[in-house]
Amino acid sequence: MSSPLTVTTTYHTDTYPAISPTNPSLNQSGKTILITGGGSGIGFEIARSFAKASATRIVIVSRRSAVLDDSAAKLRNEFETTEFITRQGDIGSDESITSLWEFLYSQNIFVHVLVLNAVYVSEDSSIHGNDTLSIEQAKLMKAMETNFGGNFHMSAKFVKQALRPAGQQLHLINVSTGGIHAHPVPDALYVTTKTAFTSLIGRIADERSVKDVQIISFHPGLLYSEGAARTFHDKSLFKWDSFELPANFAVWAASPEASWLHGRFVWAHWDVTELKADLRIQKLVEGKGGYLKLGVEGLGSIDASAFLNN
Repeated sequence: MSSPLTVTTTYHTDTYPAISPTNPSLNQSGKTILITGGGSGIGFEIARSFAKASATRIVIVSRRSAVLDDSAAKLRNEFETTEFITRQGDIGSDESITSLWEFLYSQNIFVHVLVLNAVYVSEDSSIHGNDTLSIEQAKLMKAMETNFGGNFHMSAKFVKQALRPAGQQLHLINVSTGGIHAHPVPDALYVTTKTAFTSLIGRIADERSVKDVQIISFHPGLLYSEGAARTFHDKSLFKWDSFELPANFAVWAASPEASWLHGRFVWAHWDVTELKADLRIQKLVEGKGGYLKLGVEGLGSIDASAFLNN
């Protein structure tokens, strides 16, 4: 399938062998994975994919305890060798985030991989109109608290874990949105707050080496999630992507195979074999420019040192 928003000839809408979590190069044995918003939808599928990759322990965080319990039961029944820990919590609450990490520390649990998947999406259809200035400030700030502030707080706690061994590499996966490319923005609350954090985590990646914490943001695709079902009652309106595609891509992104994309924003649809084999893309990523990073369309990257008075 072709798309105007792809850098590879092959554009996937379903999983494929190169990103299969059963590949030895993507093995996650011995690792603890923490997934926010992991009780349902893409978060649940990401948990399944990491379990398929033989992750030793998976910590799933979600606001809805009943959903957590049901999901954990399904996962434990399917994967007997992976330990699943559930924690009810709200990523939009500083107190909830602090409590989560205090619990992990008290249990001597060190997290190797953090998948930021939790998101605040308003169910008020009135905010999806064209009058952005009519959005209630309270709703805007709620979106910022979760999609921006909560993800930042989680990232800081993750990287600065007291239990982290010296020299231990971490992997941070940010589930972002292709809405970043949309003009005009289809959902001011969701897209702009997700864009803001993707920009921030890109800056953090610029400050930290891939050997310290490998950071990759990606667009998971057009998924028929609970939220999508509420908005689009007729599923046949769109050609939906499979949940397994982004779930398996998340495992690939947390592997050494994806290290060269540190700090970049990519799409789960792009063929990873073609992506890495394309010498033009390799050179663009290795350069100092902003290729696959957030910026203003039509302008290249600015080297701040050019403005210094040496």
